[in-house]
Amino acid sequence: MDVADLRVFEAVARHGSMNRAASELHTVQSNVTARVRSLEQEVGVPLFQRHVRGVSLTPAGRRMLPYATRVARLMIEARTAALDEGPPSGPLSLGTLETTAALRLSPILSGFARQYPQVRLSLTTGTTCSLTTDVLECRLDGAFVAGPLNHPDLHSETVFREELVLVTPRMIGSVKQLASVPDLKTIVFRLGCSYRQRLEALLAEAGVVAMTPLEFGSTDAILACVAAGVGVTLLPKGLVSSIVQAGTLAIHTLPPRKANVETLFIRRHDSYVSGAMMAFIDAARASFGPVVAAA
Repeated sequence: MDVADLRVFEAVARHGSMNRAASELHTVQSNVTARVRSLEQEVGVPLFQRHVRGVSLTPAGRRMLPYATRVARLMIEARTAALDEGPPSGPLSLGTLETTAALRLSPILSGFARQYPQVRLSLTTGTTCSLTTDVLECRLDGAFVAGPLNHPDLHSETVFREELVLVTPRMIGSVKQLASVPDLKTIVFRLGCSYRQRLEALLAEAGVVAMTPLEFGSTDAILACVAAGVGVTLLPKGLVSSIVQAGTLAIHTLPPRKANVETLFIRRHDSYVSGAMMAFIDAARASFGPVVAAA
């Protein structure tokens, strides 16, 4: 099995298109098509379903993709390791929760960019579930996610703790009052968000029946909907305190076992820790301070 074929396979799977993969790989579509067919013949099963809009993975292709992604990542890491000397440089792909980006990361990112201008840092936002998957499948070098999280392939370090609060329209006086609100909606990030799971468990424990959640991709959109009286959400207290002071929202503190959540920085155990990654980890530790030992 040729490494170049696996690289082509991974690019086609990511783009869902032979043509777009060819463009990324700086080759022609016929070459991509030939390499994919050669790989399918070698493994003995179709890896893609062809259709008018491009291609999609077969079940066999989906099972094979994580391995191809890891091989592609290992090739990048091998080159990075060979060239990794002197000041930190090169690409560094990180992920973060939307709330962490809004509340915690701006000072670190701006300081890191000034100190290490040769590092090409990219930041992706997502849910704990999606970010963890992206790290495991080597699409991200590391990510800030909500704990607890225990995976044998991941190195994790608690970087800070948050206090979560229930955020409601200002006319809601208590959690118990939610039970009398007709057609109550939760305003949340998409499925896979740990805050969403905590909110659903909190309401269920309080005997509150909520309607189908409304999903949004940004904190600002969620808070705007809550302020408009559409529903309720669960977010870090530091993110909403200043908005609450403006009088458009109400926050409700929760018992520590429901409110306290750790934010972890995760990366693969077997990944190469580049100079750029080590410099970023040091910057994060200097900003947040050590909270607990790494796992």
